[in-house]
Amino acid sequence: MSILAWIIVGLIAGWLAEQIAGRNHGLLMNLIVGIIGAFVGGFLFSSLLGFEYRQGFNLASILVATVGAIVLLLIVGWVRGDQRQIR
Repeated sequence: MSILAWIIVGLIAGWLAEQIAGRNHGLLMNLIVGIIGAFVGGFLFSSLLGFEYRQGFNLASILVATVGAIVLLLIVGWVRGDQRQIR
């Protein structure tokens, strides 16, 4: 994927994860969470679940990145001792 596609997918996934997890970060943190979430989600879906998908700017990439971002937010919240739950 091109860097522009990574940024767009990261922003969308970070924003969706923020909304689902009930957090409020801002644009830059959404981008960071979304891009890292794409790596986490890609690992979870391909290595642990055996699901293969085509990379690129598509719905599957956004879904995988969003799931990874939600997992990332849950782990960070757990480490920080945050008691908020997903809505």
